[in-house]
Amino acid sequence: MKAKIIVVGIGPGGLDDITSKAKEIIRNSKVIVGYKYYIPFIEPLIGSNTEIVQNGMRLEQARIEKAFEIAESGRDVCVISSGDAGIYGMAPLVFEMQRKRGSDIEVEVIPGISAFQKAASLLGAPVGHDFCVISLSDLMTPWALIEKRIKAAAEADFITSVYNPKSHGRYWELYRLKELFLEYRDPKTPVGYVRQAGREEEEIKITTLMEFDPEDVDMFTVVIIGNSQTFEFEGKMVTPRGYFESKDLPEAGVGQSIMIESFRTIERELNNPDIPLGRKWPLLHAIHTTADFDMENIVKIDDGAVASIYDALSSGRVKSIITDVTMAASGIRKGALERLGLTVKCYLSDQGSVELAKKAGITRTQAGIRMAVAEHPDALYVFGNAPTALMELCSLIRAGKAKPCGIIAAPVGFVHVCESKHMVKPFKEIPKIIVEGRKGGSNLAATLVNSILCWPDAEQLKPGRDV
Repeated sequence: MKAKIIVVGIGPGGLDDITSKAKEIIRNSKVIVGYKYYIPFIEPLIGSNTEIVQNGMRLEQARIEKAFEIAESGRDVCVISSGDAGIYGMAPLVFEMQRKRGSDIEVEVIPGISAFQKAASLLGAPVGHDFCVISLSDLMTPWALIEKRIKAAAEADFITSVYNPKSHGRYWELYRLKELFLEYRDPKTPVGYVRQAGREEEEIKITTLMEFDPEDVDMFTVVIIGNSQTFEFEGKMVTPRGYFESKDLPEAGVGQSIMIESFRTIERELNNPDIPLGRKWPLLHAIHTTADFDMENIVKIDDGAVASIYDALSSGRVKSIITDVTMAASGIRKGALERLGLTVKCYLSDQGSVELAKKAGITRTQAGIRMAVAEHPDALYVFGNAPTALMELCSLIRAGKAKPCGIIAAPVGFVHVCESKHMVKPFKEIPKIIVEGRKGGSNLAATLVNSILCWPDAEQLKPGRDV
């Protein structure tokens, strides 16, 4: 029977974190090969007659060559590796050496608890969803490739565990990682780090990405950066898998699920994600509808506008929404209107508007607004197409004939568009959402209304209830 090499993961350092299988193999081994720093961690398990072959850092290849020489002489060899032998451990090197030597020695790998797993357990449950592990050591991997992987992890919203974050000669790499993550992640993203996990010197800390200080880290530290869903709870770092989310929203269909994920993506990519929720909520809807991040610059929302308009509509105090064109009306969610007992009206094609327009020499949209104000002076007025209609409403407000509970000003085009939006700004007492400049449109106006109608869902960032 040929001798074999057994590569054993001994965990992060404590005897309690070594698997029973690994302990059994170590106890029964007659030859143990390992890095001299790790031998003391397993000393209580080593037999009195066991031969120990050990050397220092960066002598891994020589260590494994010696293991093969012993095995090829007919004796079984136990090669120890910290953490899990296959994760930044000795197992890959053993197989590489086997291929290089053309050796027929049998190789067996015994798994162990990796340092990031131990660190995660001490932090709480930060690795509850998709994750990756990145080493910042550039001894065998070019920094350009490491940086490419960091960017990919940050952009893809992976929970990211960082090995080899610093050493005496590598002091700047962790700063660069933080800089890259801040390009893609919320500064409030939880970050946990554990020094000497599972050992007597163990230290555990939780902070945020922005407050994270690389100077507080050394080569014995594992850093774990949460994803967009990770939160801190009672001193623990937790990344949910999504179980409660699905139970909390039993009515959520595929459409809403996609919309929720889209909103989370948009929020991560905002230049300024820390704006008040009353401004962020309609902005997310605007970007979701247009795929245009310029909305962050041109959508202007009065303080408290969304909550104020929602209160007027949901309380029954105001029962109507008036749009300038039928396309804007058609984009407002019917389910939300039914839920709140609201009606949407557009007078554009009303016979009375046609006749009034001819008689007064004005556009039909202007005529429609005049008729709407006569019947619904306090309605929510929504403009996604016609600047003349918005200008008409401004005139009626100044004349004391209209008192809207809110205005959505998003007409689109090149003639009188900018002027119409400037005209509505002086009405400080009326809650407004204005899409400045030439941009706008019926679809954008409708989605801004929808953001108001589902305002109670904003706190949990769960749009699309009525999709």
